[in-house]
Amino acid sequence: MAAVVWARCFSRAWLCRRAGLGCGRHYRAALCAELKQPLAIEEVAPRPVQPHEVRVDVHFCGVNFADILACCGQYQERLHLPFTPGMEFSGTVLETGRDVSTVKEGDRVIGVSAFNGMAEECVIDQKRLWQIPESVPLREAATLPISYGTAILALEHRACTQPGETVLVTAAAGATGLAVIDVATNVLQAKVIAAAGSDEKCKLAMQRGAQSSVNYSQGSLKEAVEKLVGSGGVNVVVDTVGGDVFLEALRSLAWEGRIVVVGFAGGTIASVPANLLLLKNVSAMGVYWGRYRDQNFPLFSGILSSAVQYCQQRRIQPHIGAVFKLEEVNDAFLHVTQRKSSGKREIWIHPEERSGCVKMEADIGAMHLQAKECQGLPGATRT
Repeated sequence: MAAVVWARCFSRAWLCRRAGLGCGRHYRAALCAELKQPLAIEEVAPRPVQPHEVRVDVHFCGVNFADILACCGQYQERLHLPFTPGMEFSGTVLETGRDVSTVKEGDRVIGVSAFNGMAEECVIDQKRLWQIPESVPLREAATLPISYGTAILALEHRACTQPGETVLVTAAAGATGLAVIDVATNVLQAKVIAAAGSDEKCKLAMQRGAQSSVNYSQGSLKEAVEKLVGSGGVNVVVDTVGGDVFLEALRSLAWEGRIVVVGFAGGTIASVPANLLLLKNVSAMGVYWGRYRDQNFPLFSGILSSAVQYCQQRRIQPHIGAVFKLEEVNDAFLHVTQRKSSGKREIWIHPEERSGCVKMEADIGAMHLQAKECQGLPGATRT
């Protein structure tokens, strides 16, 4: 529903920039002032940091479906207007409060905010920042918290995936799906079957590490999986689609298999037939990534630290489907709702102030933006 609303509102995406609010130092932010309306880029006056807070110069901010839901008033937590979307970001520390001990000025960090990341600056509690080493590019780092945090939680913590097990992932060409493939294949040494809705997406999933793929728009997912693994089934399913795809994936599980519900991208929430759980002694469980931040912060923090470590060791390699400038935030939202590319979409906050460019390369039918150090040509290119 949110996708339809956004597409109707922004068939020709536009945004307005209001005059500066004064002669002091201000920063730009994407603001949602009215639900289901285009975001605006406005000059915002910075607020002082509290003793436990940190001011971060934001370089990249991930674009997630939750941002769109929030701007349509359909997110599970209603936000007070106006607000700035953006739940995950990377950048460098500008200023710290007097009680901050975890980071210092100049440190490279990733942050997890309760929205407000799509801005040139973000003030955030020190507990919601994680340092990243110089070897991890800020562009890649911004993809880690939600997509890879979800993938690691689903595979390691919830499903307890073991080396050699077979993992079926639905919506495999999405940001979370590709992260699941990356972690399952390269960290956990599992075998992955990627399920997606087109041949193009299946090819991308295969290139990113899946051993086999299924286009579930062409027939029964269960039958296709059975042809690949036999009647024994798969050990683990990570489902982000819901509806009939979830039910067929559930029926594809092996004895004592585990299915992890991550989302409902298909728009339908399926009811679980309890008899299926009983007959094969299978387990159905969920992963609500953000809830761990409040209910089990040590685990939440450890998961993000693992994601950073895996990226530093090059055991995972995040796939970024498109990069947009801050002024193109409404285009970025449309890109997500209309599924114009695979993988994570990001906002490059103020590229005009940084050297470097983004080079676009073909990646088996998808557009993979690869950051490259170079002289001149500041800016961001998008698909």
